[in-house]
Amino acid sequence: MKTTVFFIAAMVTFTAHAADPGAALYAEKTCVACHGKDAKKPLTKSYPKIAGQNAAYLEQQMTDIKSGARANGQSAAMKGVMHLVSEAEIKTLAAYLAKLPG
Repeated sequence: MKTTVFFIAAMVTFTAHAADPGAALYAEKTCVACHGKDAKKPLTKSYPKIAGQNAAYLEQQMTDIKSGARANGQSAAMKGVMHLVSEAEIKTLAAYLAKLPG
């Protein structure tokens, strides 16, 4: 029974990711580890809730962290990941996060 339940959950997750490239990137780039599965329940209170945030704002923050223009607060945690994210992926992630309910 557990195997079947896991399989069904995995299929639902895969289907959601296949339907939205932003959802797939959110999982692939490990955003979920700190910002939470729904981008509303971060790992710690010092990490921001990013679901429903303005896309342009999110894009700018990710770009600034990647370039080093933003190096305050918890940005050091993201710096290690952002070098793996392209400009196009940043736009896709920002658009995905912006349309999530906040």
